[in-house]
Amino acid sequence: MKLIYKGKTKDVYNLEDGNLFLKFKDDVTVDEDGKFDPGQNTVGMTIDGAGLASLKMTTYYFGLLNKKSIPTHFVSADINNASMTVKAVEKFGIDNIEVICRLKAVGSFYRRFKKYCTEGMDLDSLIEITLKDDALGDPVIDKYGLIQLKILTEYEYATIVTMTKRIAEILKEDFAEKGLELYDMKFEFGKIGGEIVLIDEISPGNVRVYKGSQWLQPLELAEYFK
Repeated sequence: MKLIYKGKTKDVYNLEDGNLFLKFKDDVTVDEDGKFDPGQNTVGMTIDGAGLASLKMTTYYFGLLNKKSIPTHFVSADINNASMTVKAVEKFGIDNIEVICRLKAVGSFYRRFKKYCTEGMDLDSLIEITLKDDALGDPVIDKYGLIQLKILTEYEYATIVTMTKRIAEILKEDFAEKGLELYDMKFEFGKIGGEIVLIDEISPGNVRVYKGSQWLQPLELAEYFK
């Protein structure tokens, strides 16, 4: 097993069979005030148990999505070792893209457009795509930029948008059954043999979920996925 990438919230290793081994960590991203924020790129906080919580929630949702015929790169999970085995994928662009689906105007979206909306305003599964590039601040890029830079084809763009909205719908319904409300989420996709699949994780670190007026922090949300 060879370490190939040290990420913000997990490390990635190559396995001899061609799959990847993901080791989850307890680090989480924070905003400029040092508070937890799944939409940020700076690791500024360690929460004991956050890695295991991320793995449990990811395992749960990848299993649910596979049952609903949403393809993912998930192979298996080792809860005791806070690790997951996944299929290797072809990424989009240099370091991949991140796809954000917004159901409410909060976080960075509200900060950018607060002159035009109220905080918490309903959004109709609004899709934003950013380049996964910390040095550039993960810039937002539109459909035409993605196509002209040959990061996505028009078909790939349409497929990813459709898949993202379907996944958001599934998650929204599942959270609602738990008495919770999903506000926004961030996904990554890749390709296996030309098929577009969901990759990475669905964890407390890349969704924003509320119980009533309370934004659930990672370990609070983790209580629903024991």
